[in-house]
Amino acid sequence: MASACVLEWVPDSLYNTAVSAIVALYSKYRKELKSLPENVQFDVYYKLYNKGRLCELALEFTELELFARVLKVSNKRHLLHNCFQAVLDHGQRVTKILANAYSQHCCVTDSGDSSSREKAIQLGFSLGGFFSDAGWYPEAEQVFRSCLQLLKQTQDLPSICKALECCIRLLHTLNAYCKFDEAERTWQEAQGFVEKLRAADCVVNSAVLHSEYCTLLFAKSLYNEAFRYCCNALEEITPSLPPKAVVDVLRQCSKACVVKREFKKAEMLIKCAVQHARENFGPKHHKYSDALLDYGFYLLNVDAICQAVQVYQAALDIRIAVFGGNNLHVAIAHEDLAYCSYVHEYSSGKFDDAEEHAVKAIEIITRLLPEDHLLLASSKRVKALILEEIAIDSHNKELEDRLLQEAHDLHLASLQLAKKAFGEDNVQTAKHYGNLGRLYQSMHFYEEAEQMHLKAIAIKERLLAPEDYEVALSVGHLASLYNYDMQKFDDAEKLYKRSVAIGRKLFGLGYSGLEYDYRGLLRLYQFTGNTDKAYEYSLVLHEWNRIRDHTNSEEKCPLELTTDESVTDVVQRFFAVMSADS
Repeated sequence: MASACVLEWVPDSLYNTAVSAIVALYSKYRKELKSLPENVQFDVYYKLYNKGRLCELALEFTELELFARVLKVSNKRHLLHNCFQAVLDHGQRVTKILANAYSQHCCVTDSGDSSSREKAIQLGFSLGGFFSDAGWYPEAEQVFRSCLQLLKQTQDLPSICKALECCIRLLHTLNAYCKFDEAERTWQEAQGFVEKLRAADCVVNSAVLHSEYCTLLFAKSLYNEAFRYCCNALEEITPSLPPKAVVDVLRQCSKACVVKREFKKAEMLIKCAVQHARENFGPKHHKYSDALLDYGFYLLNVDAICQAVQVYQAALDIRIAVFGGNNLHVAIAHEDLAYCSYVHEYSSGKFDDAEEHAVKAIEIITRLLPEDHLLLASSKRVKALILEEIAIDSHNKELEDRLLQEAHDLHLASLQLAKKAFGEDNVQTAKHYGNLGRLYQSMHFYEEAEQMHLKAIAIKERLLAPEDYEVALSVGHLASLYNYDMQKFDDAEKLYKRSVAIGRKLFGLGYSGLEYDYRGLLRLYQFTGNTDKAYEYSLVLHEWNRIRDHTNSEEKCPLELTTDESVTDVVQRFFAVMSADS
């Protein structure tokens, strides 16, 4: 149970005493609660939660009409997430009961009764949004689909407007749950509603729709198209958009810029999203944690690893406080922090924290989702990477073999999930091939390792660009294999230098990944007896250490963001930078 025991929102002790008195005699006053204002009713339910009376609370929350009243208390939504998750953790399948009840309610709602129909639609938006915010995506999908069917029964302009909004919410839910084929069909349906509205001379703001399609394209590793739709979304941001929509557009567009290595653009967007989320929702809201996770993604990709760890940890803390431990959003935050911690401690070999977060992520996802769900692919991949490093450093042959085999099983499972979802010709699939290549090298299967790396490089070069960061990673790994295990020194030298050139171009002379290329080249020249080159790269490595130490000493707290720029100012600056770059 979450530790939000102090009712800070209670106006005075007399009111709190009255709420406690009702809870003490709950069975007696239960029926009368429905006549009280929604906020008072909510306070009684939250007191039930604090008293640990979860069975009684579950009984109340399974009544659709009653839960609809609770959802109207929007200023205490984080507290509702607390007690709702506690009920679910107690073993009550409240989400499925409510989703089924809503679907049945839509079936019996008379489309000719405008008042009851409007109430049902509004409830669908509210209930589906609550489920989606909390990570209960199958139930959110069910609610939104039922709501959409009700909306399509009437073809007037207000209904079409709301059907478009419902499609956007459904698209978000399908994206988050990795149902990409259904998401594509929902995008097409939404486009149809947009065309109908514009044909009727209605003004349609497509910022959020374009942002959600950007999310879908990003997930499928179609980065060029994702970036194009990110720009479309930014062009349509207006001051009238709700803060939630603005935050979501900014952060998704930032991610699209990151994978295109447009780091300056990504930085201005994600920092604006973080600040906008904090100002509008506060530092303990799950929407702020959403922005922080994407901020961590930016920091990780620009090589600010230590800062990324801080940001990911802050996001995880917020999500645990809001949703408890057994929640999909929490699992995703654990996974992100696991990978970032793994990168941060790669040179030290201290992977305890990274392993703990990876294990927690897999435990939660396995508990909540089917065993073949795509979200397990990245979690298993992260755990496999960590186990491989622990195995190498174990100095115990039996333990090393066991951990490497476990890592192998995890990587193969991840690869199969990725191929099933994306096919062979995809960046995500290529990443899994590259991971297997590294693992096979650790297992001394050198020919197999070479084949995996060559596959990864070929796919990445074809889909991205010869000088992309992902290509550099795979090139550097193949160079390591050639250098340390296959004695293909000429090939290794060329690959190392190619990886170095890409790293320097993208990140500068202090890029952390350069260390492994420099050490590889130093070892290569020492082994082949090229003393002049060995001395040259010993000086290069020394200079790299100096630059890295200086960079680390200047790092500031990533959460101390202050700017006077409005969202409009940031968007204008984004397009000004893009125009200058072109």
